[in-house]
Amino acid sequence: MITLTSPNGRKEVVTVRRTESLDVHGIIKHKTTTTERIFGRVNVIYLLEKANLAVTVYSEKNGVLANAVLLDYPNWDVVDQDEWEEKLPKHYKELCNCTPLNTLFLHLFVAKDEYSEQCIQEIIRVVFNTVPYLHFICLTAPQDEALGLALESVFQPTKTASDSALANQYSLYVCHRHNHCPQLYVRKARVEDHDDLIPIFMRHNDTLKATYGEFFLAELIEAQDEQNHAIVCEDKGKAVGFMSVSSEINARLLQDCFDLGPFHGLCKPNPDDILYADEKTNSQKDLMLSRQDSQTSAAMLSQQENSDHNTEEKIDLNNDTTAVSTGNDMMEPKEEETLQELSDTVSRDPAADDAIHTRNCRAQETGSNAADRQHLRPLYKGDVTAFSIQLFCIDEKHESRSVDFLSFAFSLFPDKDFCVITVPHLVPEFPLLQNFVRAVPLSTCTLSQELYIFHRAALISLIKVRAVRSNDIPAIKSLLENLHLQESIFVDLEIYNQARRDDDGTPVQAFVAEVSNQIVGVSVIRNETDIEYIRSHYNIEDFIYFSHHQREEHGHLHHYALNPIFMNYGRHFLKEILRLSHKSALYYPIYPSYDKTQFKNPCAHSLSSALHYMVPVRPRRQIVFPLEKLGINAPSKQVSKDQPSYALNHFNRKVTLEPKVTINARIVIVGASEVGISFLETLVFCPHLKFNNITLISPDGLPENTPITSQELGFLSTSHCYSDKDYALMSLRSWVNVVVGKMTGIDRAAKFVIVANGRKVPYDHLILCTGQQYQVPYPTEVDVRRLLTNREVPVSSKKRYTGKIPSNLFTPQNRQDCIVAMRFLKDSFVKQEGNVIVYGNTLDCYTTISSLLSLGISGSRIHLVQPALTSNVTCFNNYAIEEAVQKALLTEGVTSYYNCILAQWNDGAHADPICFASFTTDTKPLRLQCSAFFNFSQKSVDYEAFKAINDACLVYDGRLVVDTAFHTNDDSIRAAGTLTKYSNRYYASEWSHSNFSSKEIGFQLAANMLNIFDPTLEPVSEFTEEYDRLIPIYKGPLIQGGIIPGGFHYLCVKKPAIPCPLKAQMAQVHYGREIVTGSADDGDYFRLHINQYSMVESITCLSQKPFPESNYICLYGHHERLLNNLCARFDEGLIKDLYSYFMEAWCMAIYHDRFIDFKQEVREMLAAKQSEEGPSMKQLAQQAADDELNVMEQPRQYLKRMLEEHGYKKQIERKILNYLNYNSNHLSMFARPGMI
Repeated sequence: MITLTSPNGRKEVVTVRRTESLDVHGIIKHKTTTTERIFGRVNVIYLLEKANLAVTVYSEKNGVLANAVLLDYPNWDVVDQDEWEEKLPKHYKELCNCTPLNTLFLHLFVAKDEYSEQCIQEIIRVVFNTVPYLHFICLTAPQDEALGLALESVFQPTKTASDSALANQYSLYVCHRHNHCPQLYVRKARVEDHDDLIPIFMRHNDTLKATYGEFFLAELIEAQDEQNHAIVCEDKGKAVGFMSVSSEINARLLQDCFDLGPFHGLCKPNPDDILYADEKTNSQKDLMLSRQDSQTSAAMLSQQENSDHNTEEKIDLNNDTTAVSTGNDMMEPKEEETLQELSDTVSRDPAADDAIHTRNCRAQETGSNAADRQHLRPLYKGDVTAFSIQLFCIDEKHESRSVDFLSFAFSLFPDKDFCVITVPHLVPEFPLLQNFVRAVPLSTCTLSQELYIFHRAALISLIKVRAVRSNDIPAIKSLLENLHLQESIFVDLEIYNQARRDDDGTPVQAFVAEVSNQIVGVSVIRNETDIEYIRSHYNIEDFIYFSHHQREEHGHLHHYALNPIFMNYGRHFLKEILRLSHKSALYYPIYPSYDKTQFKNPCAHSLSSALHYMVPVRPRRQIVFPLEKLGINAPSKQVSKDQPSYALNHFNRKVTLEPKVTINARIVIVGASEVGISFLETLVFCPHLKFNNITLISPDGLPENTPITSQELGFLSTSHCYSDKDYALMSLRSWVNVVVGKMTGIDRAAKFVIVANGRKVPYDHLILCTGQQYQVPYPTEVDVRRLLTNREVPVSSKKRYTGKIPSNLFTPQNRQDCIVAMRFLKDSFVKQEGNVIVYGNTLDCYTTISSLLSLGISGSRIHLVQPALTSNVTCFNNYAIEEAVQKALLTEGVTSYYNCILAQWNDGAHADPICFASFTTDTKPLRLQCSAFFNFSQKSVDYEAFKAINDACLVYDGRLVVDTAFHTNDDSIRAAGTLTKYSNRYYASEWSHSNFSSKEIGFQLAANMLNIFDPTLEPVSEFTEEYDRLIPIYKGPLIQGGIIPGGFHYLCVKKPAIPCPLKAQMAQVHYGREIVTGSADDGDYFRLHINQYSMVESITCLSQKPFPESNYICLYGHHERLLNNLCARFDEGLIKDLYSYFMEAWCMAIYHDRFIDFKQEVREMLAAKQSEEGPSMKQLAQQAADDELNVMEQPRQYLKRMLEEHGYKKQIERKILNYLNYNSNHLSMFARPGMI
């Protein structure tokens, strides 16, 4: 915060920040006739939507005081936006040094008059600090138009060409960096700098002083030699920053810990180097690449300083040798190879050419495998060509100029090509690192630091982006020499060079990035022809105002490749693509890994590093439309069509100069449960955060990596949290490291998880969400020939089965288990004789029986053996449904047995395979022939997970004990889901995470973690001891469903609660009422529970016809009046079938994904006061509910009259129409004003 003082002495405390959408009204308020004369008549919303950078001076007291909007092309349309670099210098002489990299144009400035001069000064300072490579801010205005005192204080007129007609019409003004935020002067450090530098060090950390003494810095400066240097930057003669650099680095250690293939191991090329032409297998074993890193190890930076004004040495791309080689397809460089030859190779992981290929690291590996991996790594024999930054500190005021050190540092080591720095994982990324490339750690790396690399050639700031020419093809081929799928790129380049458009007329545009006349990058885009589908299926309006973008301004990014040593210009390359192509937004889809056509699709590969600058776009929940019923009122085919699902990434002008917040903290999630997936989803879709080190440990990896058919998935019931389509829409593999294996231990002191064969996965934050799994049943081993009953059998439910698991015993837990079971059934059971036993009493038993019947297995071969219930609540908890299912089982010939306890397999003999299974019952024993045994008998925490938790001394009391903030007794370890229980201090033993929606639990866990990492969130205060005794009650519904015997499609949506039999619930005084249509036996059963507040509290459907589950789930939590006066219509006999009722056109608005937001806006409207004195409608309603209204008429009539008199009714009607209009692409069945 800063304080502004007006000429009359008034003070205003303000913040200078990026402009927000809520600032628009404040900006418009400050527009004057002078503003229009200088900048023209501008639409503020449109301008902000297309701006590269917009800055607001904001006061908490008086709102917006000033605003400036900057774009990368001139205002007044003096020249076309893609031509200004060539044309403007011909008319304005001082623009010869201006480039798209170092120049922005001011398109609007408004301010409150009394603070205007101070505001423009602060805005200019902030802009130069925000964009380090920016050197010029230009302004064009009509000739002879006075700028005013504020603008004249920072802008100077330029000299014009005497014969220029344009210069006679428009004046051009320039604001220079050196007048506001000059580059810092860098020199060798002197002992006298000690007193200036020590206060800066002490503000950050006093560890060095405590370790090495009070004069450690002076001693370090005095100890300089040829290998070790100390340099400072100074401002006005005072040292404000310090850097210690050394040529002594342990390159071998770095090579062992990081993938340095793209940088030739930080060594000079040598004929004796041992490299491999094809290291795909090696890399797949060696690298655990995270989403961005799987694209390229050199794409982790935000923006690069334009150092063309302070570079003391000339860098010759043609003569400077380096060691830039590919990450996988490494080529052995020749001794004479120059940078020009080597830098033509895009250094990236070819396996990631589809833009995202998560590297699954399997933990199960033998010692010999580990040795082989070590042997297969490249061996570099050349001299080390890197120096390191050993100590760095700079005053906070000048930290945006940290890059000024680098040019001088390289001049001290003329024979070195790389500068490296290592930083601890928990250190926030500071401005200097935004110019470096993050090296990818190898999967075996346990080093507690990140490695960042900067190449000497990146000091060059003369990068030019232009359209591709025909004679560029040889250079592009050299650039893409080792890139997979390069053929597709060249096909598109040929299309561009020949016709500039596809056969269907879609325009194609291609661009190259050039440095010193050498092509270092290439990109191909097309017009986005499917924008209606994208808008309707993805939340792109979280990032853009769709109505302010023309159809042709949406582009589809097909190919993108950039030499890694110039990755600091990656964001600039994309910004230039937008400017030169006249686009305002780019889109990039990522198709599922199992999609066999993804590499044939031109938009499914070769993006790599550009993904770091793009933002992932959340998919939208879709309405299942009754298209036949809607007829001509159905949405257009572009909206309702079904096409392969993909994850969408987006880039627009507003994010071109807004780097993401980089988080290097190592976050390890154990378990790919729904809680874990929800946690990952929440972190991944934070658009302003970039998590570099998210790792998932799971025996089967990510669910999305295991494609499965609906028949295979039918073995298990569904919670409707995630489907295959949902996984495809998220593409978590693009952002998450995956370690395939089981957790076997936790070392809390060293902070690492032990996986499988002793492999270690280090963490800073550990998330445990392994959940509970069905356990292999432990036979009581009693002799059934003794005719024992259950009462005479010792309890063995707590015992763990430790023997060899029979080959025909299946305990489906996940997709992989379902696939294995289905393969066995098809290969060894369906066409054979024998019985299948399904053991358990959960919903999964019934879905499995349904799957078995669908395979053609006769019901007479299926035996449902149910153990005694552990509670008095059945899996359906609905007598009508239970009765219908039992009838369906009898009809199919399935035999059911109750209260059975497993006694023996194969009469006590060797149990592999199981041929017979014996059970004790309440009466006589049961012995069944068995060819396949499906077990769903008991869920508990996996033993290996329990042992790891228990051995780590985490508090375990039947389940892992957590508090309300998900903490265990270790602050760095959190846990969630059915694995956990609340601490006894809450006195809530009946409540746990298993009572709530797994998806909501995962979201809340992530929200809790984001308070640590997200700088935009307000700090959350810790709960006091008094309030920490209350457990949170989450509101999301519990959902289960599946296909069960009889061909029934089953769905149950209910409120989170302690399980209780339905009859007991209905006997409660305040239960409410139920609305039921159809019957379970007929397969058209639909039941709604309306609670005492007339809200939908549970939904139960049983139908022999498929129904839109996602639509019906949306009914939960709504008031019955909102459902078209549901109760009144039902009581009047107008509703005979709820299935048909909820497929009527009016329901579509309620099923819409933005309906919840609409309801919240209406609530906020009713909570707002229309006048200072009177109460709001919310307050009046509360008074009516509490019988505090002192009125003559009925409270309902009074509230209705107040609603109209105070204008609320008209506002709500207007809000409804706006909602229908804005979402008319989905809600086309509603009539709107102006249609008739």
